[in-house]
Amino acid sequence: MPPVAETVLDEVEAEGGEDAGPGPRTGAPTRRGARAAGAAALLTAVLFCLATALSRSHPFGPVTRNVVDLGQQYLPYHAYWRSFLRGETHGDAFLNWNSGFGANFLGDVGTYLSSPVDLLVVFFPADRIELALYVVTAVKITAAGAAMAALLLRLRPGPWPVAAALGTAYALSGWTFNFGSTVPMWLDGLVAFPLLCLVGEWARTGRRPVLGPLVVALAWIANFYTAYMATLGAAVVLAVRLLTAEETATARRRLAGALRAARSVLVGVGLAAPLVAVVFLGTKTADPTPEVTFAPAAWTDVLARFLPATASTASPALFIGTPALLLALTLPFNRAVAPRVRAALTAAVVLVTLSLQWEPTHLLWHAGASPNGVPYRQAFVLCGLLLIAAWFSVAGGVPRPAALLAGGALLGGLAWAARGSVDIDRWTFPASGAAALLALIAALLALAAARREPPGAVGGNHRDSTGTTPEDPTGTAPEAPSGGDRENSTTAARQDPTGTAPEAPSGGDHRGLTAAARQDSVRTALKAPARLLPLLAVLLLVAAQAGEAAVTGKRIEEQQRAEVAWSPRTGPWHEAAAREVARADAWPRHRTDPGEVPGGNDVLLVGGQGADYYSSLTSETTSRTLVSLGFGAYAKGRHPVTLDNPVTDALFSIGTRMRSEPVEPVRQDAPPRATVTATTVPVPPLVTVRPSARPAGPSGGSAFARQERLLGASVYELPAPRRTGRALVAHCPTGSEVWFWAPEYRGTATLAGQRPVRFDGKPPAVSAAMGALGTVPASGEVRIALAPEGRARLPREPVGCLVRARLDAAVDRLTATGATRVRTTGHTVTAALPPGSTGVAVLAVPRISGWSCAAGDADLRPARAYEGLVAVPLDGRADTVHCSFRPPGLRLGGAVGAAALLALAATGVLHRRRSRG
Repeated sequence: MPPVAETVLDEVEAEGGEDAGPGPRTGAPTRRGARAAGAAALLTAVLFCLATALSRSHPFGPVTRNVVDLGQQYLPYHAYWRSFLRGETHGDAFLNWNSGFGANFLGDVGTYLSSPVDLLVVFFPADRIELALYVVTAVKITAAGAAMAALLLRLRPGPWPVAAALGTAYALSGWTFNFGSTVPMWLDGLVAFPLLCLVGEWARTGRRPVLGPLVVALAWIANFYTAYMATLGAAVVLAVRLLTAEETATARRRLAGALRAARSVLVGVGLAAPLVAVVFLGTKTADPTPEVTFAPAAWTDVLARFLPATASTASPALFIGTPALLLALTLPFNRAVAPRVRAALTAAVVLVTLSLQWEPTHLLWHAGASPNGVPYRQAFVLCGLLLIAAWFSVAGGVPRPAALLAGGALLGGLAWAARGSVDIDRWTFPASGAAALLALIAALLALAAARREPPGAVGGNHRDSTGTTPEDPTGTAPEAPSGGDRENSTTAARQDPTGTAPEAPSGGDHRGLTAAARQDSVRTALKAPARLLPLLAVLLLVAAQAGEAAVTGKRIEEQQRAEVAWSPRTGPWHEAAAREVARADAWPRHRTDPGEVPGGNDVLLVGGQGADYYSSLTSETTSRTLVSLGFGAYAKGRHPVTLDNPVTDALFSIGTRMRSEPVEPVRQDAPPRATVTATTVPVPPLVTVRPSARPAGPSGGSAFARQERLLGASVYELPAPRRTGRALVAHCPTGSEVWFWAPEYRGTATLAGQRPVRFDGKPPAVSAAMGALGTVPASGEVRIALAPEGRARLPREPVGCLVRARLDAAVDRLTATGATRVRTTGHTVTAALPPGSTGVAVLAVPRISGWSCAAGDADLRPARAYEGLVAVPLDGRADTVHCSFRPPGLRLGGAVGAAALLALAATGVLHRRRSRG
């Protein structure tokens, strides 16, 4: 910022570390870097909490923060993670018995929970899981600010308070407020980008060859998806540094630096392979989502997203604060920065900006697949590049007036071009204008401070017309001490190179001393305001950035709650359901389904074992098997939900089911309340026996027919209803239960004399679950009134009438022939069968990749499937079956990880030998 502010000596490292070598060391740069990182962390934490408080969001207000997937995915996963870490779950690191009737948990750990920061949830009580997740989010954002502040001082010496302010700007960018704070695992990429840039610096200068790969591994383990984007961004920064830094001025040095960086990335990713491989293969077997064709946002909207208080999922979130953006825009015109540095950084920013809008580079950023949902997930990298550009422009002092005017003109043109965007909020221009005014005053104060330096002082950006100094042709060398300090130090060195000159005599010619004292007093009087003005300038800069960030965070949270889906806070409803589940849990004798509670992933939040499961890795086998049996699903099939149906309860051994009755409507500003009751009925065991490997039962593609084939008995009457206008008419046995199944139907269906039942089919996003409409009257006539929203899409067999007596007989038969005892561990099942059992043993678990089974003492082999469930052939000689689950990719990832570990060890040994030599 001001030229009289302190600078950091870039080439001097703290004593110690793996790269320590001969020569003097000083701890000053490390202390200043730590000071900047600490200040950025503190400011970031305060401002993030302030934005939450201003929006009246929990934990500083009564309103829920649980918008979109934050409440449906990430909150339940962290609740389960807490229980897992405390040893309170039935499953282990391989398998989650709670969700989707058995799901690959290691893949979900690598997707949502593998950040070291997520371990903090273990220190919070179960009823404070929202607070725990908020703390996790705040810590990640805070760490990102600290890491960026430290990186800036490593890239270029300069005033640490300004580095702290820009680090905070990075951590509290529009991307953080709009996406990162509601998708906590993406925040690991926000932290990773400056850390990976630091790894690039180490590789470029040939230092820390062991620590670098470890940092890469940590970033990829924490969240490999955004770490991949951060790695691409760090490669851009490294390319700029290789082309502009003095240490890599030759082609040979550049190549060596690039190769060292590649080695760090390859070894680091290899170390992360045991987890990354599991996640990667999990995505290959996940329920596929419809292909998305990238449609770039209008440039008007892209420009608007540089401004405060703008929110959208269809355009990149690029807000970094008006003062920071202004500084970045001055870089191309700042002649105090070396031309090569200006050109390279400006080109990098422009090219990365353009890459957001071009489909081939869009696919590169997203690992070859355009994502469903937010199409600009990599925007945090551009935010980081802009702040690096801002730092290079201001690190040596305030840009000259010409550069400030040019940058201000670009900023004004940007705002003018964006004025018509739909993303502009009523707070956008007032907030931006106020911040720009404060930034202008700060710049004037800093320039005034530079003019008031004592005569003879040499400070600030005193460079020639090329933007360099004779001693620093690249424009990247550390600045000399500013002002009178430099003058005094050089004069003293010339007169006394040892630094031990005796003091002046107390007597003699006092006229010389009086003149010197008079000069010292004048110099001191001139330096005092020169030091005060920069302090005021920095405070105004911080105030401008802080005010804009707080307003932006507040408005984005408010807009999200008003425009997107939300879930209520956890409260008495969830606590009551958790108590009932814990009381009734009888695993593995039978499952306990918690039923529907507000949010999603109910079994992760309150316990039990059910169908509800929402993950990016939801297996296609799980999704299609459950939907085909009449279960509902959201998120294009990746979120199957519970189904309160007695046939599926029998198929999946759900002996206890919770049902909730809300006490009041669910609201954003209050925890939900409900009365929860538990019902227990006889069901077959978890492992049953079918007489034939081929399912017997009625043909047909309806959910009713599939249920019967899997059950091995006919329990429904399937009439052929007549459609008269908006009604279905059919005949069924008196007293049977009428079920309506239409996955694509959206609207209500009402059995004569009963209440309407709501169905929410909306292909391809939502498949409606089958629902009970009521009991068939004595006349046997079934008349269903339909009230569709739009066109009514019905399958060939939309109505099934369940005869309970038939179902009871089928349950008794499966119980009699099924397992006599079932034992489970974290990822295995062992069942004792009646002697002489033949046919096929069926485990009530979807046959996802990773299951291996055996009958008796035979070796484990990949499990077979029986209508989508795990199956084991029986020949009458075995009286036990054993099944085990191992996440696909674990063996391959382990082998790659072991090889990477050996490579890391070899790297360390070679580096130590070179250092000793």
